[in-house]
Amino acid sequence: MEYMVLFVFVVVAFVALGAFFGFFFTVQTAEVAIVTRFGKFERTCGPGLNFKIPFIEAVAGKVSLRVNQIALTMETKTRDNVFVTIPISVQTRVKPEKVFEAYYSLSDPVAQIQSYVEQVVLGHVPGMTLDEVFASQSSIAAAVKKELDVDMSDFGYEIVNVLVTDIVPDAKVKSAMNDINAAQREQVAANARGEAEKILVVKKAEAEAESKALQGQGIANQRRAIIEGLSSSIEDFQKALGSPSATEVMQLVLVTQYFDTLKSIGETDRTNTLFLSHTPGAVQSISDDILQALTAVQGNAKR
Repeated sequence: MEYMVLFVFVVVAFVALGAFFGFFFTVQTAEVAIVTRFGKFERTCGPGLNFKIPFIEAVAGKVSLRVNQIALTMETKTRDNVFVTIPISVQTRVKPEKVFEAYYSLSDPVAQIQSYVEQVVLGHVPGMTLDEVFASQSSIAAAVKKELDVDMSDFGYEIVNVLVTDIVPDAKVKSAMNDINAAQREQVAANARGEAEKILVVKKAEAEAESKALQGQGIANQRRAIIEGLSSSIEDFQKALGSPSATEVMQLVLVTQYFDTLKSIGETDRTNTLFLSHTPGAVQSISDDILQALTAVQGNAKR
């Protein structure tokens, strides 16, 4: 009998202790607890120490108020018939004032958000070309956020941000795009090289033309100086010898030029070996040949 009394006492003590501790429960920071009474929603409890009636009230669950990121992957086709994969990150948070709606309205919030995202993406991307999709990542993200803000607000969710993290076309299309880009860059490089070569050719031609002009000017000045020198020499020759004939003057000029030419050839380092006759008869023969040629030219000119 005593054992029975002791057993009953122990059971009552455990029940009383469990009931006592059942009065209290804790909620972590950035969480909200859902308290129900006989299965019916009663209230929400914030972070810290809270109490409930044992055996009558229960904590049905807890809802996090932290920002939650949902990673989705959408696959669709563009207007130019290119299949693309679009990774989308949706950042959501439960509104503190709408914890009841967030906990009880949706059985699978992630699946619901994914359905809305698919609806928005399929409504925008098929009307764009692949280049437009790449250029419109921010506008696609803004459209998704705008749609989710309206649709998920009634369910107690706030859409913090929507990010379109990438546009991934089919591997073959991506390879073709890289080839096109490489070809375009090569074309630009070829045009640049052609323009550079053109400039070099033009500049070289201008330099050669300027060089020829300067060279011609130098030759003209040289010949003018020679003529002036010969004129002075002839005048001195006439003063010393009286009035020589034109043939004698021409022979003097030719002999002088002949020896000047030999001097110039001898002063040049790269001159090949030349065998020339320096006898007076040879010089006279050269002079006579040149005079005859000049006389023939003058006779043809008069005819």
